[in-house]
Amino acid sequence: MGELGSYLREVASDGLISGAAQLQAAVHFDLTFAEVEAAMLSQGLWPARYQRNRRTISTEGQQALLQSTVVVIGCGGLGGYIIEGLARLGVGRIIAVDPDVFEEHNLNRQVLSTMANLGLPKVAAASRRVSEINPAVTLVPLQKALSSDNAVELVEEATVVIDALDNLTARCQLAHACRELGIPLVHGAIAGWYGQVATQRRGEDISPHFMGQGSEAKGVETTLGNPSFTPAAVASLQVAEACKVIVGQGETISGRMLVFNLLHMEFEAVCL
Repeated sequence: MGELGSYLREVASDGLISGAAQLQAAVHFDLTFAEVEAAMLSQGLWPARYQRNRRTISTEGQQALLQSTVVVIGCGGLGGYIIEGLARLGVGRIIAVDPDVFEEHNLNRQVLSTMANLGLPKVAAASRRVSEINPAVTLVPLQKALSSDNAVELVEEATVVIDALDNLTARCQLAHACRELGIPLVHGAIAGWYGQVATQRRGEDISPHFMGQGSEAKGVETTLGNPSFTPAAVASLQVAEACKVIVGQGETISGRMLVFNLLHMEFEAVCL
């Protein structure tokens, strides 16, 4: 750390280090981009990319984000925006789980979907996008569907899990696995103009309150539709919840369900 630390202090300006200098340090000291970032933060020095984070998140909080693993189940409407937000926030490791490939009907709302990648696995597009955004972030792509048989295995390494599913059965399986392991789960669901978000902490069970519970295998979004703005709104709230869980800052939507109607801009926190 001595020689690396001296180099980092030398190239820092106002406590910030440019991406070019961070890359140069990685090459010179034979380290990964993430390892250099960890060394920087341990000295109170910030990557320049996060300069707008440091008035909101502490240095210790940014370190916690880098050291965390977030499992995102689903890489579609919600999942794409979630992965984008996590990568820009500085979460060090993202495990993205989704069995599907992009289809044309995804183009209206799924931020990772483009004309060029129709037919491409969603997790492959997620991996490509994260590599373009933040070289300190590792994305692990798993092209598989969550089930009762593999749910625990998929989430057991997580600091926090984010539900970006559209299947009620899978949502309940995911909530059960997180409850069994004591891992926080951030739930989100969309349907037309409507959305809901909640965080399941240790000892809690939010699954009876999932949108459309007890009706069909798929959520009510199959009948109310999915415009572009609703998943973006819900995903942003889910990333904020995950951030608070990781950095230990603020109050999460725990013991409540935040439900909203974007058509009339009505927001309500309902006690569970």
